[in-house]
Amino acid sequence: MRVFLDLMWFFRRHPTRYIVGILLLMMVALLSLIPPRIVGLIINNLTHHTLTRGKLYDDLLIILITALVTYVIRYLWRILLFGGAIQLGAELRTRLYDHFTLMSPEFYHHKRIGDLMAHSTNDVQAIQDTASEGVLTLVDSITTGTVVITTMAFINWKLTIISLLPMPLMAYAVTRYGKMLHNRFYLAQAAFSDINDRVQEYVSGIRVVRAFGQEQWERENFVALSRDVVNKSVAVARIDSLFDPTISVIVGLSYFLSIAVGAWFVVHGSLNLGSLTTFTLYLGQLIWPMLAFGFLFNIVERGSASYERVKHLLAIAPAVTNRPHAVDVVPTGRVAFDIHHFCYPENDRPVLKDIVLEIEKGQTLGIVGRTGSGKTTLMRLLLREFDLKTGEGDILIGNVSIYDVTLDALRQSIAYAPQDAFIFSETVAQNIAFGKPDATHDEIVNAAYLASILEDVQQFPQGFETVVGERGTNLSGGQKQRISIARALLQNAEILLLDDTLSAVDARTETHILDSIKKNRQGRTTIIATHRLRTVEHADQIIVLENGTIVERGTHESLWALGGRYWDMYRRQQLETQVEQGGIEV
Repeated sequence: MRVFLDLMWFFRRHPTRYIVGILLLMMVALLSLIPPRIVGLIINNLTHHTLTRGKLYDDLLIILITALVTYVIRYLWRILLFGGAIQLGAELRTRLYDHFTLMSPEFYHHKRIGDLMAHSTNDVQAIQDTASEGVLTLVDSITTGTVVITTMAFINWKLTIISLLPMPLMAYAVTRYGKMLHNRFYLAQAAFSDINDRVQEYVSGIRVVRAFGQEQWERENFVALSRDVVNKSVAVARIDSLFDPTISVIVGLSYFLSIAVGAWFVVHGSLNLGSLTTFTLYLGQLIWPMLAFGFLFNIVERGSASYERVKHLLAIAPAVTNRPHAVDVVPTGRVAFDIHHFCYPENDRPVLKDIVLEIEKGQTLGIVGRTGSGKTTLMRLLLREFDLKTGEGDILIGNVSIYDVTLDALRQSIAYAPQDAFIFSETVAQNIAFGKPDATHDEIVNAAYLASILEDVQQFPQGFETVVGERGTNLSGGQKQRISIARALLQNAEILLLDDTLSAVDARTETHILDSIKKNRQGRTTIIATHRLRTVEHADQIIVLENGTIVERGTHESLWALGGRYWDMYRRQQLETQVEQGGIEV
């Protein structure tokens, strides 16, 4: 029952809804006492030959009115209680979504997407059922059970005690089943998370699976996971299926005792036939509270297991948060890096060290280096996907630390086109306007032109309204990159980060995009990380990273003249280009 205490924050927020709903439930319990009492009176009148047609019609009218009033009240409490549960489900999903958006990449390194989806669907649904059917069964079983048992005691307290003798057996059985159900349901939900995650990965990577001919292996893996889900779900069902038979046996035993002993009381004159009939009807009404008691443990244990999973997820604190004194305005000006060293979480090896770098406002910085040299890490630190710890250094914009401004303000001042250009399963226009949803069509077209994707889009079946499919499956790698660049350019932010986003475009397209950036971003800062050196030839400053350290810096001309690592990489790439074009025989 602890789950109800865990959900008290929601119940307190909607007191009227739940108080009125519970009061209506109690009214139904009281109204349910009327028909059996009327039936008992009718039988006694029949026995004593005092029943008249008028009295019979009056009694039947009372039963009819009671049924109609009960119908209306049941309708109202369902709207109140089940409507509240739907609101709870919506709020929990919103909390989870907001929580996911606050999490840093470190969180997603440890959590699988399928597992997070299972928390947002199956677990939330189980909690929602607890707040609706759980509250219903709790209040109804206690109220109806108490009212009916009290009324039965007034009829004959001895017979009531005898009829309720099997109840301790039910309490023991239901408690034992509940504990077993809790553990098994927790494991079943975890198994569902596993298969959910696997399906999500399989669908996302279907091209790779087919390219390597691994369909059969994936199928066997899926069948094994599916069998595990089935086995654990069946284990839950085995316990679940014990509730009804156990309760039915106990209720049957109660019926047997009440009728056997009640008949003995009637024969010996301590109870009349009408009272025994009423008592038996009340005992029939007691079946639902008994069943509800079993349902309650079933629902509560499911909800408790799911709430534990959701609560554990929400308890994970974001690794990157706003500092107490953070402001909402990001200053403009030079960007300065002063990084003594930086290590990724759970890794003691420095990824960056001794990075001292300044970029004046309006300049373009080129970052080059081999794979794993730290180019992307530098950008991620500027975006605050990860934070430098105390003593590891600082990053400034306009002489103000990026840690002294809010995350929202910082990221709104930076436009970012990452290495892995993520495309949503929306239209081309919606993908480009993702960072600026209120952009006009002309602005979207202009951004597409600057990113050299406009001609491609115009050839699509519905132009900008073409739906690109899941993760942009209908697009080539170069098209994805250019849509990602158009998305970043549309924001027209003070700082533009391009993280190796021109690797899948040809030389002519690359030149057009770079020229567009140079013409349209005058006075704004641009940082380009790339392994293709021709991409940054025009940059005001170029740094060469190696093992997380700046080993060379300068302009293209000065680095070329230096004859160091930059010169060596540039010469190698020139030779590779000539070989690819057939200019050199090998």
